[in-house]
Amino acid sequence: MTTQKRGGGDTTVGQIVTAALRGLGLALVALPGAIVAFVVSVVSIALVPIGVGVVTTPWVLTGVRAFANRRRVLAAEWCGVRIPAGYRPLPKDANPWARTFGMLRDPATWRDLRWLLVDMTAGFATALLPAALLVYPLEGLALAAGLWRVFPDGYWYAFVPVTGQASALGAGALAVVLLLLFRLLPPAALHAHFRLTRAVLAPSQAELAERVRVLTETRRDAVDTSAAELRRIERDLHDGAQARLVAMGMDLGTIEALLDKDPAQAKRLLAQARQSSVDALTELRDLVRGIHPPVLAERGLGDAVRALALRLPVPTEVAVDLGGRADAPVESAAYFAVSEVLTNAVKHSGADRIWIDLHHTDGMLRIGVTDNGRGGAVISAGSGLAGIERRLGTFDGVLAVSSPAGGPTMVTMEIPCALS
Repeated sequence: MTTQKRGGGDTTVGQIVTAALRGLGLALVALPGAIVAFVVSVVSIALVPIGVGVVTTPWVLTGVRAFANRRRVLAAEWCGVRIPAGYRPLPKDANPWARTFGMLRDPATWRDLRWLLVDMTAGFATALLPAALLVYPLEGLALAAGLWRVFPDGYWYAFVPVTGQASALGAGALAVVLLLLFRLLPPAALHAHFRLTRAVLAPSQAELAERVRVLTETRRDAVDTSAAELRRIERDLHDGAQARLVAMGMDLGTIEALLDKDPAQAKRLLAQARQSSVDALTELRDLVRGIHPPVLAERGLGDAVRALALRLPVPTEVAVDLGGRADAPVESAAYFAVSEVLTNAVKHSGADRIWIDLHHTDGMLRIGVTDNGRGGAVISAGSGLAGIERRLGTFDGVLAVSSPAGGPTMVTMEIPCALS
């Protein structure tokens, strides 16, 4: 196969033809696809105020994201151009309002729409350019071979007027020159198309900086939470088990002094010391359970949540579909998040039934807690739900709450993780 070299790299005829065909295919898909996606998106978003768009917009924007993600895949596979997505995660079980406005608040959504405008104009031109750079010289060679006879008089090839065989041979000679000049351009033009795509679709530096800020804040919250938890453990040990053990030691010292003088009193103090040891052991077990429940460590998140449900005074149904176990920190965060949501439901909702759904799909641990109470739950500063949101944010997780007045309340949590 013929190979042309430039700057130490090799560009084969096959690569030139492949770039031209890929660009042509992109152009044929980009123009109609971008036009349809943009028009449908604009119409759907415009219908949001009357309610119709609330239903259609998540589906339409999901299709736009799939269209953009396909271009990201092609950019990476064909030209090695990596285009990060940067979409904000949305709970899969969120209601249509939450999904619609969650997607509309995402800057990546508006980047996608801007990209559709670019893709149907400059993107179409840069995608078609590799094929044009290859086809135009081939047209000149075809003219020299006799195709000029079927063209009307006064046909021009570049700056060569084709009026007969001699001028057609001149057009062919020019085509050979153009072919030699253009031999490296189709792959470069295709690469330029994907660089243009990256320039529009990739997150801006400001968004990346905001992402870093959010992650820094959630990590700081995690550190603060851990420090507060350590202080709580120290306080509980000091005020609880440690005090009982100290008292038990004093009782044992008194028992030693009374053992010969007053055996009856020593016997009573011995029983009291034994009860203190039992109470201290119970408090230590409760403390350990508050740090990391044994059932969670031994049997996993599903059984730990079932155990939580069994201790509730409200009838609770639990559905678990997990094909393995997440990392221990993720399981712990999910467990205590569910525990906090259930505590809130029991204390404040007035519900007489609770449903828990726990499953893992598409790399996400998804937890839904629904009650049939009075509703009105909101994520506000200082609330338990805000604390859960911070806890999940440590693992790049999200929390969504749907709680209209009169109920029901649905709390959805998602944590990206893999199961082992």
